[in-house]
Amino acid sequence: MFRIEWKALRTGAAALGLAFGASMALVPCAPALAQSAPQPRSLPDFTELAEQVGPAVVNIRTLERARSSRGDPSDEEMQEFFRRFFGVPMPNVPRRGNPGRPSPAPDEEHPRGVGSGFILSPDGYVMTNAHVVEDADEVIVTLTDKREFKAKIIGSDKRTDVAVVKIEATGLPAVRVGDANKLKVGEWVMAIGSPFGLENTVTAGIVSAKQRDTGDYLPFIQTDVAINPGNSGGPLINLRGEVVGINSQIYSRSGGFMGISFAIPIDEAIRVSEQLRTTGRVSRGRIGVQIDQVTKDVAESIGLGKALGALVRNVESGSPADKAGVEAGDIITKFNGVAIDKATDLPRLVGNTKPGSRVNMTLFRRGGSRDVTVTVAEIEPEKEQARANSSEEQSKATPSAKTLGLAVRELTDAQKKENKVKGGVVVDAASGAAARAGIQEGDIIVAIGNTDVRSVREFDAVIAKVDKTKPVPVLLHRGELATYALIRPSRG
Repeated sequence: MFRIEWKALRTGAAALGLAFGASMALVPCAPALAQSAPQPRSLPDFTELAEQVGPAVVNIRTLERARSSRGDPSDEEMQEFFRRFFGVPMPNVPRRGNPGRPSPAPDEEHPRGVGSGFILSPDGYVMTNAHVVEDADEVIVTLTDKREFKAKIIGSDKRTDVAVVKIEATGLPAVRVGDANKLKVGEWVMAIGSPFGLENTVTAGIVSAKQRDTGDYLPFIQTDVAINPGNSGGPLINLRGEVVGINSQIYSRSGGFMGISFAIPIDEAIRVSEQLRTTGRVSRGRIGVQIDQVTKDVAESIGLGKALGALVRNVESGSPADKAGVEAGDIITKFNGVAIDKATDLPRLVGNTKPGSRVNMTLFRRGGSRDVTVTVAEIEPEKEQARANSSEEQSKATPSAKTLGLAVRELTDAQKKENKVKGGVVVDAASGAAARAGIQEGDIIVAIGNTDVRSVREFDAVIAKVDKTKPVPVLLHRGELATYALIRPSRG
């Protein structure tokens, strides 16, 4: 494949040379071309920018505690690498199945990944990508002066891939936030980050495009700035020394940089970070429709003329759109006064609308336009209900269960059918003695000793009676396999 691409490149260059030679022969045209050509400019000097912004860029390391795993961690790491290309596990991470390298002891923390971030305020708020700190048990922030701090995750939003962490420090150098809307295609930009763990690495390039649709809620900035694993979460900086984006993704066939990288516009990131700092989560609006792009053929055939708006494929029963009278087949052309040029504009506008707001929406139906009023609802936060259920069940847990390091919840009918068990409880969290025994979140406990447990109430009753000075045998299901774990209340 590479040979074919190389040949095509050479052919193109040869053709370009012939065309160039021919143009040189057209002497009368040369002066006109020379007069209309833009004057050459010198390349920018990034030294002052690097000195100015560099101290506000941080290295972020994440740690995780050793746990029993359903699969080979190396497989999960590679999957994550090819999914995001950033925040990849650092070298020398012990892997299962490697006879030449010992596995870490349970509860022992070991390196998980490396990324970048930048200081938002002198009192220690740091912005990075959500996938950099995802599932981390501990986050370490290192400044350019080599000081290290344990960071607290204030909030993380997977949909926009934005996270905010906090370190206990004051008087820190903070970045200046710019306006991503003022960026122009062809404008020079610079990135600072920790590719492959190499701290404060500076790379530069130009803005290749704006408003790239690679996600439901974000129109990305595309650049040709060299971005590699570990740059994730670092700032994209304009020539005025202002942060205009967060380096987040690359397009790659090999896993390495191939000249196309994407950054989250800073205005979108700041909007998310303010909610994270205030409430720890992001509230988004929803109206309850499934949408699709309007094609040129459809637009012409129904009298819309131009291919614009969002075609409603389905309306959720009882949703805000349903109550407003929206029907399948309608085309939403305006939302809250803003024109919908393409379908992906709608989720961004709705998502950024405060739940509870009454908004005017323009529909195209049966050859004509009509306005409706919709009351925007709220998207249920990811895992919010799961956390609520977990907290409820943990509140029922007895002190005896807590001493073993177990928190459990009820098993649903669907989980019983999926795992082919008649009863049991789902492990919601395992720490201390339970974690040392290899028990992990998601395991299904079906028996304690020789006593079956079919509910949280039965689980607590059995745990309360066992002799916790002796090892406690637990029969559990993990996927399609059953196994025993031996919980030892003390390491002795």
